Amino acid sequence: MREPAVDQYVVVRPLYSEDSFKEDNVKVHRYHKSTLDHVKLYFSCSKQKAKNAALTLFPIASWLRAYQVKEWLFGDIVSGVSTGLVAVLQGLAFALLASVPPGYGLYSAFFPVLIYFFLGTSRHISVGPFPVLSLMVGSVVTKLVPDATGLSANSTEEMSIEEKRVIVAASVSFLVGIFQLGLGLLQVGFIVIYLSETLISGFTTAAAIHILVSQLKFILGLQVPGFSGPFAIISTLESIFTQITDSNVADIVTSIIVIVVVFIVKEINDRYKAQLPVPIPIEVIMTIIACGVSYAFDFKTLYKVNVVGEITKGYQMPVAPSLEVFQSSAMDAFSMAIVGFAVAFSVAKVYSVKHDYVIDGNQELIAFGVSNIFCSSFKGFAVSTALSRSAVQESTGGKTQIAGLISALLAMITTVAIGFLLEPLQKSVLGALVVVNLKGMLMQMREIPYLWRKDRPDCVVWLVTFIASVFLGLDLGLAVGLGIELVTVVFRTQFPRCSVLANIKGTDVYRDRKDYVSIYEPEGVKIFRCPSPIFFANIEFFREKLIAAVGFNPLRVLRKRNKALRKIKKLLKKGELQITSKGFFCVGPGAGDVSEDEGNIEELDQPINFEDLPVQINWNAELPATIQVPKIDLHSIILDFGAVSFVDISALKGLKASLKELIRIDVEVYIVGCDCNVLEKLEQCSFFDDEIKSSIFYLTHHDAMLHILQKHPDCHEELKPAKVDDHTVQHAGGGSLRNRENAVPISGTKF
Repeated sequence: MREPAVDQYVVVRPLYSEDSFKEDNVKVHRYHKSTLDHVKLYFSCSKQKAKNAALTLFPIASWLRAYQVKEWLFGDIVSGVSTGLVAVLQGLAFALLASVPPGYGLYSAFFPVLIYFFLGTSRHISVGPFPVLSLMVGSVVTKLVPDATGLSANSTEEMSIEEKRVIVAASVSFLVGIFQLGLGLLQVGFIVIYLSETLISGFTTAAAIHILVSQLKFILGLQVPGFSGPFAIISTLESIFTQITDSNVADIVTSIIVIVVVFIVKEINDRYKAQLPVPIPIEVIMTIIACGVSYAFDFKTLYKVNVVGEITKGYQMPVAPSLEVFQSSAMDAFSMAIVGFAVAFSVAKVYSVKHDYVIDGNQELIAFGVSNIFCSSFKGFAVSTALSRSAVQESTGGKTQIAGLISALLAMITTVAIGFLLEPLQKSVLGALVVVNLKGMLMQMREIPYLWRKDRPDCVVWLVTFIASVFLGLDLGLAVGLGIELVTVVFRTQFPRCSVLANIKGTDVYRDRKDYVSIYEPEGVKIFRCPSPIFFANIEFFREKLIAAVGFNPLRVLRKRNKALRKIKKLLKKGELQITSKGFFCVGPGAGDVSEDEGNIEELDQPINFEDLPVQINWNAELPATIQVPKIDLHSIILDFGAVSFVDISALKGLKASLKELIRIDVEVYIVGCDCNVLEKLEQCSFFDDEIKSSIFYLTHHDAMLHILQKHPDCHEELKPAKVDDHTVQHAGGGSLRNRENAVPISGTKF
């Protein structure tokens, strides 16, 4: 027991029902704007609104004015150079995932950053190619432009296929941008909330598996055709293992060396990041070494390895997207738009919280939409943000998107001036760099045991999303994952964990009776809690759980009583039953048990009518003529609506029927903790009538319980009210209750 020192408080207030609370407390009238009001406000115009709109559309105007040159510029330059080196390599590597020539990845590392610099709200993310998004683009590319077998790498037809793939990648990326821009203009940035962290984790882990498999052909030096559609990963693995004996030893050795060295140095960077001024740019170092070795020993000729090849110098003229690609890839593009935005927004949100500034989801959609449209016009492919690249930009001292602008300048310099230095680079090196950067995504598998122990529905979402994305493809996998996620939400609300509450002794606290030992449960009183909205999908479940809580079916009891009453009236009319001062006296044969199939069912569901009888019947006493009806020991039930956030029209009918069934068998119903909006809706939908009155609503469990104890003083010995004076009732839970005429309230309740 706790010492009754300062851990107490005393409450002195009247016992409140909702009606009496409204009488004592005047509610402020608030004007609720109609849809027309919102429309007028949206289209209204003022100088301040125009200024706010301009600042929202161009966030650069807000942070550029507050830019601290002396404190931030050096950090942005260092960060921009570090990020730019990584962005160039990732652009080349992720272009392989998109099934386009590596040089086009440099376009995606340059053009989107220019647009995001002006329109983006995040100051720390690095905009550019993202492996998952690149892979999704590549799946569309290989589906619409499959590999041509039997052609040499230098044939005209092969080059034609590459050009077609570039056009397909650019067109689908253009469509991704249109979707993102449209969603942003429609102000539906909230759509990302439907992609939970669990779903994104399972999806990105599956994407890492796809990326790993897609890079095996470069690491092993094999010619593997592209596959698309469900179970494409199985076909790809089958093709790889069929040709495994033809693997290029030089590519394998190079890949192993790169993976091992980069992995070790990255671990050193992570372990000693506090001591290192900037992370060791091991990817850049290994790329320079690989380019030098490949050029010096002419690996392409000597070992027949695949190299990056010619990188187009400079930039090409803008091209129009293909409408045919739009028609064939609309659903894929929409999935990419959602995934790209979800990943970028989640990363941006982490950094915005860390550095204390605000990001706008709708403006981020607009920024990425325009960025993808602009980039794809110059034959780039869809972009988002890579986690590793953003981490480099933030950890090396980047404060604003000026760091991103500098990284874009490095990508531009590579494209227009020094790109030829990367032409002898083996594709296996790029593949190895991609694989080694998958560590973070693959390590998300460690979440499975944790989720299984803590939240199994979330674990199911993770596993189903992962398995579906691996075997059915990323587009269908995302749809399946979203579907199963919504199913779990429906499952949680359709089948909530209902419980029966009890009073904790000496308090006004009510908890699940199964969880505590020291509890009060007055005889004839039940407290039923449903921790969920009540709507069309769970109203039957609610009614079943309510019946289970009270221990009987009120409708069946009502029908039994009406049948018994009908039988009693019939016996009285025949003279086989008489009423005496001691009760009923049977002068004829017994009637026996009352069967369920007698009479009109609709009439039996009506309230019990004692008009033709000079007395009322005690249904828990012995009935005459051996008539039997179920006896119930419940006189009051409290429904806890504290977690009921809404009730729909369909559920209202079922709820009203349940309450009436209880009221008609003399069980008093009380509802506590009901939200004001729910109560208003009940009033608007004509929920109240002659049987169900607004007076059944009380503020708290304790208010309703004290009212019941006052009305039924003999319901429980431990909670039996003891009369102190004409108006005051003491109760074992602590405190006192006085009649509302004197307005002297509860006092002395202790915790």
